[in-house]
Amino acid sequence: MKIKSLGLLLLVIIVGLSLAACGCFEQKMRGEAAPPAAPQQKTVVAPAQKEEIVVKKEEAPAAPVVVEVGMAPIYFAYDKYNIRPGDATILNKDYAWIQAHPGKVRIEGNCDERGTVEYNLALGQKRADAAKAYLVKLGADPKNLETVSYGKEKPVDPGHNEAAWAKNRRDNFTPLQ
Repeated sequence: MKIKSLGLLLLVIIVGLSLAACGCFEQKMRGEAAPPAAPQQKTVVAPAQKEEIVVKKEEAPAAPVVVEVGMAPIYFAYDKYNIRPGDATILNKDYAWIQAHPGKVRIEGNCDERGTVEYNLALGQKRADAAKAYLVKLGADPKNLETVSYGKEKPVDPGHNEAAWAKNRRDNFTPLQ
């Protein structure tokens, strides 16, 4: 009986070590997935003109996207979570919106695709906390501000270049009911 349980324990250890050594198992455990394929060009034929128009998925507007509710996102430098002067101006406007629309607001910290899941979740949280601290310093009620980090899980631009990464390093502001 003792030999069977020892053999079973040995088998479990061998299987565990085999899986732990497999990079794909480790990647899956961290919640990471392979990066999506690079966007390809699509050819669209306009019905009235019968000529080809080439549409590139990579062509995104350069201007930051403003959230419908009147609160604009702020952006961060690579691997940073400090509020830059231009973003402080945006936060001042967001604070004015918060004052005019009482209620809770969720600050969502985001990162670009580089770095591990754990690192980006921590960095996204620091970014959300920095924005919250700035708004509290202006006079916002900290009980009405909640923070969350999405890390690299919610990119606004799926590209794999500096322009896309710059758009993904951001804090979004979402009013809550």
